[in-house]
Amino acid sequence: MSRKCCATKFALVVGMDEGGPAAHLLFWSKPAMPRNGHDRLACDADLSRRIERTIAPIVRELGFVIVRVRVFGVDRPRLQIMVERHDGGSITVDDCADISRAVSAALIVDDPIAGSYTLEVSSPGIDRPLVRPEDFERFAGSEAKLTTKRVIDGQKRFRGLLLGLDGGAVRIVVDGTERAIAIDDIAQAKLVLIDASLRKGRKPVK
Repeated sequence: MSRKCCATKFALVVGMDEGGPAAHLLFWSKPAMPRNGHDRLACDADLSRRIERTIAPIVRELGFVIVRVRVFGVDRPRLQIMVERHDGGSITVDDCADISRAVSAALIVDDPIAGSYTLEVSSPGIDRPLVRPEDFERFAGSEAKLTTKRVIDGQKRFRGLLLGLDGGAVRIVVDGTERAIAIDDIAQAKLVLIDASLRKGRKPVK
């Protein structure tokens, strides 16, 4: 379903998945400004980190923590902010709206993205990404999928039971064999929906 707020240019898009509600809040900012062909906004890691540093204290004050910040696109950039409750509870549509309004005010001042862009605030959903080293410790005992930057023993995709971290390596049991994959070699990682993953995901964030 969708809901529009006439006071400002907001559009709420709310979906349901097997793991519960997944809410998204989209915000359209000022009209687009001309861009050149050398624009490097797409998946700009440095820009994402700058934005995260700006908004993290605001999100934390509201009782949430940032899971991931990503910037996509050139002609109409999209800023995705994924959050979860600090106490491990569910996120509502109103929570997403509150976060969006709060971070929008800060981003207007900081102005990290020139011209128009779309702001999306969402909950992780059933396939929560594993972004930071502590995520692999927190979700030890859960099923996960890993994609590596390079071929390791003939493959780049691994699925199995997370065991946590050992130094700079992620320990995971794949097809009954324990593997250690350097965290620097991991391009993407996310949870796989099973009961254990859902139970882990509801625990408070430390």
